[in-house]
Amino acid sequence: MSIRPFRDIKRRKTKKIKVGNIEVGGDSPISVQSMTNTLTTDVDGTIKQINELTEAGADIVRVSCPDKDSSLSLKKILKHINVPIVADIHFHYKRAIEAAVSGAHCLRINPGNIGSIERVNEILKVAKDSNCSIRIGVNAGSLEKDLLEKYKEPCPEALCESALRNIKILEDKDFFNFKISVKSSDVFLSVKAYRLLSEKCDYPIHLGITEAGSLIPGSVKSSIGIGMLLMEGIGDTIRCSLTEDPVKEVKIGYEILKSLNLRHKGVNIISCPSCSRQGFPVIDTVKILEEKLSHIKEPITLSIIGCVVNGPGEAQQTQIGLTGGGKDDHMMYLSGLPHHKIASDKIIEEVVSVVEKKSKELRSN
Repeated sequence: MSIRPFRDIKRRKTKKIKVGNIEVGGDSPISVQSMTNTLTTDVDGTIKQINELTEAGADIVRVSCPDKDSSLSLKKILKHINVPIVADIHFHYKRAIEAAVSGAHCLRINPGNIGSIERVNEILKVAKDSNCSIRIGVNAGSLEKDLLEKYKEPCPEALCESALRNIKILEDKDFFNFKISVKSSDVFLSVKAYRLLSEKCDYPIHLGITEAGSLIPGSVKSSIGIGMLLMEGIGDTIRCSLTEDPVKEVKIGYEILKSLNLRHKGVNIISCPSCSRQGFPVIDTVKILEEKLSHIKEPITLSIIGCVVNGPGEAQQTQIGLTGGGKDDHMMYLSGLPHHKIASDKIIEEVVSVVEKKSKELRSN
């Protein structure tokens, strides 16, 4: 038994591309991305962080290539990882070419910022030869000067026009292996820009609220902006841009998808905020369980409720549930039905054991 969604979200139909071995768009699962914050020239440190992100569930990882040494470092890095890499390029077309030749699976560029059409064409030729996709990355902070003069400030229409202009550059060269984003740090600006873009094209869309901030405010802004768009069926891949350990970006990304029943990975804990009715320390228990169950990859729903007011009802909607009672009278539910009682000092041990057993069952099926 699992939580039933109030409604299913109907995703907008987009073209499908591949970033390495990950499909993006169409009916593919919405992928979760993050970006390293190490110096790319620190090969060992970058490899370590990419592997940490992969372990956390990142489907795609972006790596900045601001100089030649960074783009050439990708050759060494790619030998020690098993996740598609996007090379982040801003202005210099040669960095994009070097990154593609080095094995990058995708290039994040803003064609309008690269310079001449001839330079963009050189990038596209190498990308085609290398089977390397592209993300057109439009950002409110780096719009073309003529668009800023036209619209006076970054606005949804300016971001969308920039995106369509860059799409045409690629289409004119028969290059269609790309996705696109129109990001801003302003939630409303971003949402409106993405809505406009989704009406104008059917290419895969990468969602994000750029420079969203530190963990709590950034997670809130990302959840509101990305969540609103996903609920409307817009978006094929996402990144939460946080001033934090990038592993947390991945975790927040999955929480957004899980909350909308769009993708499930790991244990989804439904827990109460706790009050004087609680039969055990709910807050501490959930913190410990989150850590001890972080290795579980299979989608499992677990409810941890401190008392019998809402506990039984929540337990009926989850695969595994715990409802607080007296000191030695807490009830464990399996598949929505009462199963056995647990003493307070056995809660962590028993819940972990039951979840791991369920995980093993799911793996073997």
